[in-house]
Amino acid sequence: MNIYPGLARPCPSWQKKGERVKDPAMRTVLCFGDSNTYGQIPGRGPLDRFGWDQRWPGVMQAELGPGWHIIEEGLSGRTTVRDDPIEGEHKNGRRYLKPCLQSHAPVDLVILMLGTNDLKRRFSQPASEVAMGIGCLVHDTKELMPGRGGHVPEIMIVAPPPMLEDLREWASIFDGAPEKSHRLGLEFEVMADSLEVHFFDAATVCACDPADGFHLGASAHAALGQALAREVQAIGWPAD
Repeated sequence: MNIYPGLARPCPSWQKKGERVKDPAMRTVLCFGDSNTYGQIPGRGPLDRFGWDQRWPGVMQAELGPGWHIIEEGLSGRTTVRDDPIEGEHKNGRRYLKPCLQSHAPVDLVILMLGTNDLKRRFSQPASEVAMGIGCLVHDTKELMPGRGGHVPEIMIVAPPPMLEDLREWASIFDGAPEKSHRLGLEFEVMADSLEVHFFDAATVCACDPADGFHLGASAHAALGQALAREVQAIGWPAD
């Protein structure tokens, strides 16, 4: 702490000399999703992921530029609101969303891209119920009000692209899911309209990779990141 007015403030011990400190005016975007936000490489193991500059949040960061701070919060296997009896209750997105928002607050925009894992056979959920799960996350975000000045931040629901018919070794786990996944876009859009939040259908710019049928390849990440950057810029942010 500088207790002598007028003197130069010393560099904190944790900050390297010349290191850029986040500008308070910088806008913060939280990307909350599953393995397609984590960037798992199609057809590979759960710890095999694309580099930061290849994953869609990183692509979006590059497109938006230095005035934006993108927080990538992707967890493989994450659902909207459902405890996973096999992978664990920590895969329930609703359990982690509020502490995640509080740890990164204030945030200007929350992007929610979930739903694929809710379609696993063990949950037996129709697309409409998955959309209701996304709706719960929107309600929780609005209730917490983690935006600037304690306000509700902008919220965007992103519908994942439909799964392919050939899911390789995942076919039994996602039995019946490909057909349901084609209805997520419409159900999510209806939910977004009813809750008055932004919506984007990833299927308009990318598709799942045939290596496993439900993960995004490098080109899909690039297309999605670029498209979402345009959507974010189009929100119409007020001048600071």
